[in-house]
Amino acid sequence: SVAETSDIEDARAVLALRDLGVPHVARRYPPARSLAEAAEMRGLRPADIVKTMVVRRGADDYLFVLVGGDREISWPKLRALLGVNRLSMPDAATALAVTGYPRGAITPFGASNPWPVYVDADVPGRRISMGGGELGLAIALDADDAITALHATVADLAADPAT
Repeated sequence: SVAETSDIEDARAVLALRDLGVPHVARRYPPARSLAEAAEMRGLRPADIVKTMVVRRGADDYLFVLVGGDREISWPKLRALLGVNRLSMPDAATALAVTGYPRGAITPFGASNPWPVYVDADVPGRRISMGGGELGLAIALDADDAITALHATVADLAADPAT
């Protein structure tokens, strides 16, 4: 419907993508019970649904880490890359406060703070879907366009996939 389209077009992440000139498709999806179900709804592999996680480096110092849906952050690799001994995941209320987005919909695009972005080396070179800043809103785009627009650092950040 027209109302849904204008609603999507007014979403903060979508406005940020438009301002950056990043080609994308924003769509609403019903809640998924699993990564596999979300991937099926979007016509993608689970690996192509990219999770955006907020990581706390220090007092009022955070970063975004993007990894494929089928991967997890390797804390030793991330600590080594950042040259720090300690990192943590903020609780949901803190994540909302420092990004402006609820957990499960966090994206660097249009976030309330332009925290640095780190992308796992498995993500570039493909079409991905990521959170759109609102639960149920997903943004499909080329990973390389996102990386360029976000001035992201690409590195091996994920734990080896479970077999």
